[in-house]
Amino acid sequence: MTSRPAADQHLVDLVWVRRVRDRIDRDYAQPLDVEALARGAHMSAGHLSRQFRLAFGESPYAYLMTRRIERAMALLRLGDMSVTEVCFAVGCSSLGTFSTRFTELVGVAPSVYRREAAGATEGIPPCVAKQVTRPIRIREAQISRRS
Repeated sequence: MTSRPAADQHLVDLVWVRRVRDRIDRDYAQPLDVEALARGAHMSAGHLSRQFRLAFGESPYAYLMTRRIERAMALLRLGDMSVTEVCFAVGCSSLGTFSTRFTELVGVAPSVYRREAAGATEGIPPCVAKQVTRPIRIREAQISRRS
């Protein structure tokens, strides 16, 4: 018996990792954890995390939280939900963790963002608003400023 060549296995892993990313994009508001995502991809959690980081530059958890924060930003801009309601609507179970992660990615607290961003994208097509308001990690912003 011979095992699959490494290049073939990498391609198989990449297919599964893309499916995991698609599931995160689709089910971001559902309770998701790396263990469950890994089981669905027929991988260990560690292997999924390594392959996901190799393919997309961040861990599955970081990617999930970024999706959740992007959606939270859109809901907060609408202004008709409280920060707590938005937190739970995007799948976060802890307001503290949500607020901390939101602040890390966006640079301001969710309540401040809600107050300042309401109406900021008025008149802009949603597809453009999504791209313009996409969260950038503070580390990434600092690195790109140096360039």
